[in-house]
Amino acid sequence: MTHPSHYAKTQPDKIAYQMAGTGKAITYRELDDLSNQGAQLFRSLGLQAGDHIALLMENRLAFMEICWAAQRSGLYYTAISRYLTQDEIDYIVKDCGAKVVVTSPKCAAQISGLLSKGPDAPIFYMIDEPEPGFRSWDKEIAQQPAKPIADEVAGYDMLYSSGTTGRPKGIKRAHEHGPIDVPNPFLKLLCATMCGMGQDSIYLSPTPLYHAAPLRFNMMAITLGGTSVIMEHFDAEDFLRLVEKHKITQSQLVPTMFVRMLKLPDEVRAKYDVSTLKGAVHAAAPCPVDVKAKMIEWWGPVLIEYYAGSEGNGVTVSNSQQWLSHRGTVGKAVVGSVKILDEEGNERPTGEIGTVYFADAPVFTYHNDPEKTQRAFNDKGWSTLGDVGYLDAEGFLYLTDRKSYMIISGGVNIYPQETEDVLITHAKVADVAVFGVPNEEMGEEVKAVVQPHDMARAGKELEAELIAFCRQHLSPIKCPKSIDFAAELPRTPTGKLVKRHLRDKYWPKKA
Repeated sequence: MTHPSHYAKTQPDKIAYQMAGTGKAITYRELDDLSNQGAQLFRSLGLQAGDHIALLMENRLAFMEICWAAQRSGLYYTAISRYLTQDEIDYIVKDCGAKVVVTSPKCAAQISGLLSKGPDAPIFYMIDEPEPGFRSWDKEIAQQPAKPIADEVAGYDMLYSSGTTGRPKGIKRAHEHGPIDVPNPFLKLLCATMCGMGQDSIYLSPTPLYHAAPLRFNMMAITLGGTSVIMEHFDAEDFLRLVEKHKITQSQLVPTMFVRMLKLPDEVRAKYDVSTLKGAVHAAAPCPVDVKAKMIEWWGPVLIEYYAGSEGNGVTVSNSQQWLSHRGTVGKAVVGSVKILDEEGNERPTGEIGTVYFADAPVFTYHNDPEKTQRAFNDKGWSTLGDVGYLDAEGFLYLTDRKSYMIISGGVNIYPQETEDVLITHAKVADVAVFGVPNEEMGEEVKAVVQPHDMARAGKELEAELIAFCRQHLSPIKCPKSIDFAAELPRTPTGKLVKRHLRDKYWPKKA
């Protein structure tokens, strides 16, 4: 049996979750009681297995308490990014059909405009001191018994894609009405088998909890009986300090975090002991080869990379040893099998680029959007996330970019990720985005927008330096014809670049 309710009996006083900044913590017994009370409240409101709730809040203990309450009462729980606009939040709340929405005072301004008393309106709760129009989550769960509901059944997250290329899509798995103590088999493989997570683990969570990987890893850490330390927000040096302070054994990061840590002064990086790390999982975006090589040199062979989407339609995994002998790979398939297809749907030979599909893999649906679901699958039932890549002779997958970001210049396909991976290694570059812009003769040309470490140095001289640097490493056709500078690039809190916010400025608006 692997569920926090089990550990509440065997290790009741052990810390389950602890906030890194405030030090506030919750034990397994307290987590079990509060999640039981939350489940009891959901049932008292009439929510049954298969119904939906939504939560919108910053990283805090209540976030995980509510998710566990939903998990043990068979509900779909949709965590919403607190960085979305009110219209975007409204869309997700309505689209997922949430019957209950729980938020915090920090998010009140974004959601208070959605309060409604219509017959189909959700019940709005607020933790801590509720503002007018919100019911008190804390007071109402305190009135509920801390015992399991009579009809416990496993619930699931139903999360929305980041919306970097349009309206976010809700990703829904079929409800199996199964027992609450059956963990996700892939997460158990990745966390327990490959990362060595277990009851002795101390996991460090540096990213926003609303995103799929952080939420699921935080739940798996407790499913396995360990302790999770949750950062309120990521800071490069603070991450290293926390690894040393708590003797962290595992963590899950994104490549932009590696870049920020590597660009700390040498004396800062050398100041902290990170030798307790046994597994550092990363995904969400391709990691530049030079960046990953430097991280392995620094931390040792503890990096584990996986490629997957919130859709859960297939997974590849690569440990550090495999990566070092197949530099740049995102691994071999452990869920489903990888197929590389051309535009006509034919399989591409080894080493040739095409769209990445997963065959013999779990099926998913985009909630309330059968057309998007249909576009994700081909006539053989294979599904794609829209990424482009190739396989080597041993079956290791290499990603080149997202299909929608490909630049076609003079009939030549150019994948911006390759150019970004070169420019990010320049000492004066803090972040970079590469995309295509209109060119009358060639159709498109390569453009870069760079966030320099020192904005005061932005200008023609740095532009020329960076273009020359790029041409030392890549063919001129892959290098930017021009570079603009920005004080900050539009990334989601989970590290994904929202490239369309930059690209759209250079293209004429469609009539």
